[in-house]
Amino acid sequence: MSDEKINNIIDVMKELLDDQVVPRNVKARIDNAMKALQEKQDISIKINKALDELEEIGDDANMEPYTRSQIWNLVSALESC
Repeated sequence: MSDEKINNIIDVMKELLDDQVVPRNVKARIDNAMKALQEKQDISIKINKALDELEEIGDDANMEPYTRSQIWNLVSALESC
């Protein structure tokens, strides 16, 4: 996976963190996933850590449908790497 693709995914995560309608618990998971992608580890380990965080919040009932779609788009982007 290229650094550019990772940076694009991180940019989307930052947008979600700035969104007022995203619940705090979801923001915490997104932040953890973003930090995992920024670690200095093997790319597959970073992706797996980020996926674990994002998949945990994918079915959160407090989330707006649009936010849920963005989360699943991030999961898809990471899985395709």
